[in-house]
Amino acid sequence: MKKILLSTLIGLAVITAAAQTYSNPVLPHNCPDPTVLDDRANSGWFWLYSTQSTIDGSSVNKDSSSDAGTVVNLPIYRSKDFVNWEFVCDGFPDGRPDWVEDSKLWAPDINYFDGKYVLYYALGVWGGIFKEGSGVAVSDSPAGPFIDYGKVVDYKSLGTLNSIDPNYFDDGDAKYLLWGSLGGGIDIVRLSDDGLSVAKDAKKKHLAARNMEGAYLYKRNGFYYLFASKGKCCEGEKSTYRLVVARSEKPDGPYYGPDGQKFTSMSYDNVILQATEGGAFVGPGHNAEIVTDSKGKTWMLYHSYWKGNGFNGRCLNLDEIYWDRDGWPYFLGGTPSSNSTLPTF
Repeated sequence: MKKILLSTLIGLAVITAAAQTYSNPVLPHNCPDPTVLDDRANSGWFWLYSTQSTIDGSSVNKDSSSDAGTVVNLPIYRSKDFVNWEFVCDGFPDGRPDWVEDSKLWAPDINYFDGKYVLYYALGVWGGIFKEGSGVAVSDSPAGPFIDYGKVVDYKSLGTLNSIDPNYFDDGDAKYLLWGSLGGGIDIVRLSDDGLSVAKDAKKKHLAARNMEGAYLYKRNGFYYLFASKGKCCEGEKSTYRLVVARSEKPDGPYYGPDGQKFTSMSYDNVILQATEGGAFVGPGHNAEIVTDSKGKTWMLYHSYWKGNGFNGRCLNLDEIYWDRDGWPYFLGGTPSSNSTLPTF
């Protein structure tokens, strides 16, 4: 396994010992579209993966779509406390999948089932809404290397424009894949029993508006919560990315907001996370999986541009998610925090 162990790629979040708090970002360099796995029962670690990046000398370059410098196809990090992250290796050390020409590896989604680490990923082409697709790869280790099993969904097979940003969900009775991005919105389809392909004769359903992407499905107290991002993702301090959420009583919807608004509406506006006033954090979105700590608190990792490094790349932030009396999730102040109390693990 090829390992890249650069001290500058180790996330050392600022922690105040007396108050037991941490500061955002927890990774102060480019870490777009994060996905996380609580693998403490197997390996003893939390594992984090992101969209491909580049290494320029001793730092991760802000341009996650460039091949300039040394490419990290699948950046993999690990942590004991969910706050301090160390870079481990490239999950595709011999090269990323290439079944989409001139593509980059975007928006991975890590899972563990059937004794394997199963990674869904997108092969993206900026502006190539008819070319892109999402595939799956498998490993015996959370550090890889991952073996590619090829395409799962694309425009040609299922008719979804911009077939990126895959998210796997297992309801116990069936496995599903959610996917889609700007232009096509978010769809869902049932997967085969092994999760490596679309189930025979399965039909997709449309869940979210054409101006949403980055789906993440989470079940809590009988409801299915669908998180998504909308707005401009990747324009530095001019980014308008923000996080929205709706819920349903079934994984395949329909999804509605707290005011009854349909998630398929282009004007859907149940925003729960957006830029801070004054612009310390801009364009927060594309969240990772929700993780519950030993005190029952729920936590979410997501990316955001940060004024502290000149908006140089989408950094990794961590914040607690709260739940109101009607079961709706929210963030304190509706914006990224600068400092918060540490999670307990």
